Amino acid sequence: MTDPFGTATTSWGRVSHARSRVAEPAHLDELAHAFRAGDVHALAHGMGRSYGDVCLNGGGHLLRTARLDRIIAADWSTGVVRAEAGLTVGGLLSVCVPRGWFVPVTPGTKFVTLGGAVANDVHGKNHHGMGTVGCHVRALGLMRGDGETLEIGPGSRPHLFAATVGGLGLTGLIAWVEIQLQPVSSSDFEAQTLRLPDLDGFFRTAEDSHDWPYTVAWVDCLAAGRRLGRGLFNRGRHASGGPLVPHGEKARLKVPRDAPSALLGPLTVRLFNAAYSRQPAGGAAARVPYGKFLYPLDGITDWNKLYGGRGFFQHQSVVPMAAAPRALQKLLELTSAEGQGSFLVVLKLFGPRASPGILSFPREGATFALDLPNRGPGTLRLLDRMAEVVLAAGGRLYPAKDATMTAEQFRAGFPRWREVESYRDPAISSDFWRRVTGDTA
Repeated sequence: MTDPFGTATTSWGRVSHARSRVAEPAHLDELAHAFRAGDVHALAHGMGRSYGDVCLNGGGHLLRTARLDRIIAADWSTGVVRAEAGLTVGGLLSVCVPRGWFVPVTPGTKFVTLGGAVANDVHGKNHHGMGTVGCHVRALGLMRGDGETLEIGPGSRPHLFAATVGGLGLTGLIAWVEIQLQPVSSSDFEAQTLRLPDLDGFFRTAEDSHDWPYTVAWVDCLAAGRRLGRGLFNRGRHASGGPLVPHGEKARLKVPRDAPSALLGPLTVRLFNAAYSRQPAGGAAARVPYGKFLYPLDGITDWNKLYGGRGFFQHQSVVPMAAAPRALQKLLELTSAEGQGSFLVVLKLFGPRASPGILSFPREGATFALDLPNRGPGTLRLLDRMAEVVLAAGGRLYPAKDATMTAEQFRAGFPRWREVESYRDPAISSDFWRRVTGDTA
């Protein structure tokens, strides 16, 4: 007998797996039929770029939305676009950039759907000025399990809208998204790289960079002592005048197979960090394509295979500004002492602009993110110790990147979670939600 839940799905971090009954509708009416015809809980699944289990639904329906990628309506005089939820950020850019518009907020990959971006209320390098993507959503089409499709927004069913933005896809299936774009006069960025001697240097440089719309720092996680927090600070802005050319989806490189475990050792990471920290950082501004500045990892297809067959975890957290210097110091000291370094450690300051979403991750303060190759119990212990530092500082962990958060850690970081549960569509659930709330669906 064929297993109805025989399709295996793996998250981007490759440590979370689930078997589900999968459908991939090509039209919104097919999505509605697949959703409402099921006898088990469902979940929308976009490009699968969530690192943990927030995009998985073991034993239920997984409704893949990648084929729902059409623009429904657009006013190119005002930059307001309504598109199906399966359209990717990259797909939208390919249409709007030649017309002089850009997405207002984008995560570090263009391979994310608009529905997934709203469900996780993604942020980008420009959070200190533009907030999250939810700040720019004008309306949503929300399919509910009872057969109704609702139009919601900041002024229409605002409480349901607040539960849906950052609501992890739990309040219904997002069918379409209407978003306000921002005008640009070039597809290029003006970018600048500055050297950071230590952690204090990061805070000083970030404070001096308020006039740069996009900022982010790379940090050597294995540096210790006086060099703790050394790295590079990248900042950029949309260039004035020039071409309006979208960047293609084609990657420059491809990782054909899982990297050997020897590649992931502390020595390799130390050599990489030392080499990376020596790249030119004289402060001179350079003009670069937007893809090079915003999406450096998109140039490598299947880059997640670089962490080997056992996959990797990502820790991303945010802590309030008052506690940030000490908390970031502790997190860097932990990773340096454990030697479980990462090729990519990111620091950034979030601004004060509040998201409309109840479960939105960003808050004013500092965010810290790093990838950790899965080395078993030792890696799990390190992640738990890092979570303790974050929660003690009054911070929280990012559900879209998480695979290990406990129910207690989730509830401490998101005390309003029960409001989202009250709006959750009873026909929808996910592995993440069951893990952190105890819901058995």
